[in-house]
Amino acid sequence: MVGASLLCLSAAAIAKTVTGTDALRTYNLVVLGNLESSSEVAGRTFVGGDLTGNSSNYQNATPTSPAADTPGLIVVGNVTGGTKNLNNGAGAVVGGNVTSGFNLNGTVQSVQVGGTISNTNVNQNTVTSGLSASGSFSADLNQQKSVLASSLTDLSGSLAGLTANSAMTISGNKGVFSATPDASGVAVFNITSAQLDKIGEIAFNLNGADTAIVNVSGSAVTLNDNFLGGTQGLGEHVIWNFADATALALTTAWGGSVLAPKANATMSNAVQGSAVFGNLVQNGAMQQGTYTGTYYPPANTAPSSGTPTAIPEPATWALFLVGIAGLWLVLRRKAGRAERWARLGACTRPREVPERGA
Repeated sequence: MVGASLLCLSAAAIAKTVTGTDALRTYNLVVLGNLESSSEVAGRTFVGGDLTGNSSNYQNATPTSPAADTPGLIVVGNVTGGTKNLNNGAGAVVGGNVTSGFNLNGTVQSVQVGGTISNTNVNQNTVTSGLSASGSFSADLNQQKSVLASSLTDLSGSLAGLTANSAMTISGNKGVFSATPDASGVAVFNITSAQLDKIGEIAFNLNGADTAIVNVSGSAVTLNDNFLGGTQGLGEHVIWNFADATALALTTAWGGSVLAPKANATMSNAVQGSAVFGNLVQNGAMQQGTYTGTYYPPANTAPSSGTPTAIPEPATWALFLVGIAGLWLVLRRKAGRAERWARLGACTRPREVPERGA
């Protein structure tokens, strides 16, 4: 049971929102909807809905990305089911209620909960509950979810629109991905899910690429290929992008980060890399190896489907208002000058002298 719930509303601080490829660098697993898990995540986890399922583990290893202010587990909804183990000082932020309970392992942790929390031994840790009753705690969490979901969906769409500069060749049951990166170190493959289904083994040659993007089209995808040479080192540099996928099943150990923001996914084996799903039933581990490449999509790159909504930054609004004010001032000055010239012309115009009779 909770030994001492420390209600410190002013202490509530939600981690800053990260977007696009920065989200892949920060989180080991992002589930935009609900996560049902009986497995583990080596790094940080973000869940936009509810976290359910049997006992599961979070932040089993120290995250490699530098976002030290980001807790090991963020859940916008409720946490139910079996006990969740927060390891290595992970800490957690939960928007709803925690009925499953947390085991807080490792260094001192901070847990912030919008509703109530039970089945948790506080010990030397700080557990703050009831935060949704005051301030913007719940609104901030939901805003973070909305921005993250929009940015990752847009990222997936923009990657899908890239032109391929590399090719997969098939030899028997083996697909060989040979990257030919451009000057910025980016290699792009465009394949279909039908092509992926034709092979059972994958050999991936980065050839010095900083980032290799593999766009796989198709609404239903099964990942059941074996990686020749293992999966080590692929998560940091390879992004498998499933922009069209609404159903994704992963049955073998997978090498590379997975971007499938619209997919209802099932994992029965491990992923070495970062992963983004719509909803997930997880029975395989998310292993360390989050994306570390330097790729950012061009600012003017539009997604291949859908239209993103641009939200002006405060500085942009300020410049816009200054411009409008300046334009108004110029027009006012011109109008005043025209009026003065009109009055002056009326005063200096020669009077008409009537003609004398003959």
